Amino acid sequence: MSARIGILALISLAVAINYLDRAVLGIAAPLIQQQFALSPAVMGIVFSAFSWSYFLGQVPSGVLLDRFGTRAIYSLSLLGWSLATLLHAAATGVGSLLGLRLALGLAEAPCFPANSNVVAKWFPRSERGRAIGVYTAAEYVGLSFMSPVLFWILNSFGWRALFVAAGGVGVAVALVFATRYRDPADHPTVSRAELEYVAAGGGDVGKPAPAGFALSQIRALFRHRQMWGLCIGQYAVYSTFVFFLTWFPTYLATERHMDWIRVGIFTALPYIAGFFGILFAGWWSDLMLARGGTLNTARKLPVIAGLVGASTIAVANYVESDWIVIAILSLAFFAQAMSSSGWSVISEVAPRSQLGVVSGLFSASANLSGIVTPLVIGAILQATGSFYGALAFVGGVALAGALSWIFLIGDIRPIEI
Repeated sequence: MSARIGILALISLAVAINYLDRAVLGIAAPLIQQQFALSPAVMGIVFSAFSWSYFLGQVPSGVLLDRFGTRAIYSLSLLGWSLATLLHAAATGVGSLLGLRLALGLAEAPCFPANSNVVAKWFPRSERGRAIGVYTAAEYVGLSFMSPVLFWILNSFGWRALFVAAGGVGVAVALVFATRYRDPADHPTVSRAELEYVAAGGGDVGKPAPAGFALSQIRALFRHRQMWGLCIGQYAVYSTFVFFLTWFPTYLATERHMDWIRVGIFTALPYIAGFFGILFAGWWSDLMLARGGTLNTARKLPVIAGLVGASTIAVANYVESDWIVIAILSLAFFAQAMSSSGWSVISEVAPRSQLGVVSGLFSASANLSGIVTPLVIGAILQATGSFYGALAFVGGVALAGALSWIFLIGDIRPIEI
């Protein structure tokens, strides 16, 4: 097995734990709301709190990655967010929940900028779409195939046991990651032939020099409309995901009046669709590139098609059958997952010494929607008592993101500072 496949498996495992730890609150939310007597608006604030610190931590995380390297920062991040998840089991009210969500967001902030760095180092351009597809698909593993198990734990042992289980698994994975991950230049078993293959395809296999940082770098990046287009588009990509990650189980339980067993089964189906959606997008993107398609078409078309498809989430407002609703939401989530393939563009446009910073800005844009979307949905529920406006809002944001990818980003080429 090539060394880069082992590295991909390692970061995919970390991503699966990352999103499992984010999603546990959404599964436990109805019981937490009941125990602590939280209104929908207050629960929206609790959901949103994760993204406050996650958003603020993105650019500093990128700077730390450029300065201290992937292995050290990623390992500490994984250990930190796992411990924060574990401590959720000791929450006593809204104050402690908010504090723990802020800690979780700050600890998870380096994950996706680090993943972008890993792919740029370990994979040639011809394989990056599939590599990003694989580790992004891992987001959906814990949320899809594990959902029935998580709901069983919830019913059998209570909501606190969910956080103990998820956090404990994460601590174990953190130790494995710290032991096994290395950059190409330091990897003990990678062959010279593999290094030459990756380097010939544009991979950055050399030993990186620590990079400095100044705020003027960010101002310089945002003088390019590419940067604006990427950030607006990524905000829209994540907005649909945030709905599923936070309010979706509550939507099924309260708007659709499903019992907990059905909620557990139906919650899994869109995530399973998303798992295959991102794999399809990565395969399709690299296939277009291999068959002579332009970089613009190969990297942008799956994202645009995904955002347009995600906007169909609003159609669920107009049907009565639970099965048809789940089919619509699964299709929308399949499409949303396709649009997550936009990460493959970052290694194409970022200046080599600022890959961590550009990745951090891209991820920060996504998580700005992680702040806004739960709050807006909570406010809509508080005002109307219905998810009708919430689904319309999420669908509209997805369409705005497609327009950004079409008209703002333009040609995919390196940003020159």
